Formats: sequence, C-alpha cells, structure tokens
Amino acid sequence: MALRTWNLVDSERGVYLDSLKMVPADIVGPHVVGLRAQKRTIQGGPGDGLDVVEISNGPMRVAVLPGRGMGVWKAWCGDIELGWRSPIRGPVHPKHVNLFDGNGIGWLSGFDELICRCGLESNGAPEWDAAGRLKYPLHGRIANTPAHLVDVAADGDTGELTCRGVADETRIFGRKLRLTSTVRLTSMAPGFAVHDEATNLSSEPTDFELLYHINFGAPLLTPGARFIAPVKELAPRDVHSATDTGSWSTYGEPKPGLDEFVHYFRMTPDRDGVVPVLLKLAQDRGIVLRYEIDQLPCFTLWKCQQPASDGYVTGLEPGTNYPNVRSYEEQQNRTAKLAPGETRHFSLDFEIVTTADRMKAIEADIKIIAGDTPPKVFDKPQAGWSPEGDG
Repeated sequence: MALRTWNLVDSERGVYLDSLKMVPADIVGPHVVGLRAQKRTIQGGPGDGLDVVEISNGPMRVAVLPGRGMGVWKAWCGDIELGWRSPIRGPVHPKHVNLFDGNGIGWLSGFDELICRCGLESNGAPEWDAAGRLKYPLHGRIANTPAHLVDVAADGDTGELTCRGVADETRIFGRKLRLTSTVRLTSMAPGFAVHDEATNLSSEPTDFELLYHINFGAPLLTPGARFIAPVKELAPRDVHSATDTGSWSTYGEPKPGLDEFVHYFRMTPDRDGVVPVLLKLAQDRGIVLRYEIDQLPCFTLWKCQQPASDGYVTGLEPGTNYPNVRSYEEQQNRTAKLAPGETRHFSLDFEIVTTADRMKAIEADIKIIAGDTPPKVFDKPQAGWSPEGDG
C-alpha cells in the first residue's frame, strides 16, 4: 500500500504534531518524485503560534494555514510567486483579528492570503439588524476559524500529495456548518487543486454562503495585465464601479486614493459545466482558474489599483452568490441550501502558464466557449444583481 498519512492535529484525540519533514524516501511507489511536506509553527510577530503546512510536488510549493480556515497563504511555481503583498505583515493569527472592529470590517486586518474563503454563514458586506447591532461582519468567520483536524497524505502510486483540514463554524442556537478542505498536488505538475465540502451538522435544514477570494498582486500583477473569461453578462456592483465598465478586463497604472472596482459576472461554461478564467500577465505568464458553474454560479472580479504600498491586487472570486449583504442575497434566493447531514462539494483547479504556446491554446479555448456573441456589459448597477441596482 503506497498511501501514507501523517496526522498533524486532532483536537478530539489530543494529537498535536510539533513539526513534520516528509521527503520522498518516506513513501514508496513509482510516482514519488518531488513530493515533500513540512509543518512549522511561526514564532513571534502577528503570526505567533500559527501553523504553516507546506506541500511540494517539485515545481509547485503551496503554503496552507490550518489556523485560518485552511486558507492558502502563498504558492510558488519555480521563480513565480503567487499571492499579493498586503499592507499588513502576515500571516496573521486569528487572535489578532476582531471581526466586529471598524464597524464590521475587522476581517481586513488579517487579510493577506492567496486564497481566502468567505463564509460560511455569510460572505458579503457587513449587515446590521433593525436595532443597529452588527449581525454579519464583512466576509464571515470561516477564514479566522482554526481547523481542529489536519493531516497530510502522500500516495506513491498516483503521485498525489494532499493537506486536509476540518473546521467547524458552529454555535448553539445557530447554524452548525463544517468545512472540509483538501489542497492537492500531483507530482511534477505546474498547478494545484482545492476540493472543499460544506456539511450541515444540524438536525435542521439550513443555508450558507461560500465565496473564494483568490488574490493576485505584486510582483506578478502589473499594469497591462488582462482578465480573460467566457463572459455572458457583466454588471458593476455600484455607481463607482460603473466608471470602469469600459476597461473592466484590463489593469491600469496605480493611482493613490483610487477606490476599488467590483464587477459581477454571469459566465458561460464549457460542455462539461466548467468555467475557465485566465489572468494574463507579462512575458506570457498567467494563471488559469477552472471551476464548476453548478457549484459556484456567481463570479465577482475585484480590482484594487492603488500603489503597491497600499495593496495593488485583484481578486478572482467564484461563489455561491454575490458578496452583497446577506438579506439581499436571501431575497434573490442565492443562498445555498443544505438538508440535515447534507454535504455540498466545491472544486477549484489552478494551472500556472509559463509558455507562449500554452497561453495561446488557453485563450483559444476560452474564445470557443464564449462563442461569437459578445458579452452583454451593463453600464450601471442592475436590479437583482446588487442593492444599488434596485435603488
């Protein structure tokens, strides 16, 4: 049997492995080339006490943060660093993040990951109840919820290396949701995959929201980069974002004080229901994200074109819904439903593009999926898409 598993954390059984250094010699099989894993704990600074699990397949290295809802802090493919340079010095331990701070935007004080999940109870803007009390903080709690079960597994027969974690977002008299996340590498492949499961642990039906905040910035994202996707329809979230509808697919020079642009999309999938989106960068480099539209029907593009010191970054954000306030998404029937004990699955696949030929092939594929009809681009917020569109 070529599969071997290392249990790093199991709070129920009182298991906590201080460190791990897994090398190819630790497993057997024909496909162990490049497979490595290690676990370390940050000492000092805002990340003090936070575990980092790094898995590698040769060309790819991915750093996972079990203490931050299994977020992916950064990834590297050869000399290409994936992620962004946030103004904060991360990664940040959740103990330093007060979600209710700053009128509900405290989430931002821990935000510097490549992949940060928003949810599970809510994933959008802060929302207050009728009495003026903050009901849902920005982007929810799961990104600051530690995993209580973490393991690494290597399969020498398939060449797969995984880091899996389980985090529960639960409380009495409230929703009881579980996220099971698996980050997967395959020996020598220039990419990685994320597979998540959202489970209702309650005896009662519930609903939830999940959005993947996938962020790219310096040194990879520079002015002149382009976003390419099989877009069916596009609408700006608000009046300010409407000023960017003529240049939604491109990234300009940084400008001090420039507010974020946010656009909502409806995408066209391929015949298998998969949507490929491409962030095309300089020197024929790029990142392709593929996701299933039945799992994640909504897509948001976040463009933050401030100077590098303030965070020059873009977010590719497939989700179960758009990141509006939760009550609005409920009215549009976009919250995801779960029966007692039910599980829903979500998969993301990332490919790192490093050659001109591969770039041309991916662009051609997206063009075929999109078809000959140009996307419908609304020049103002639309009813049913965002609250400003209903105004």
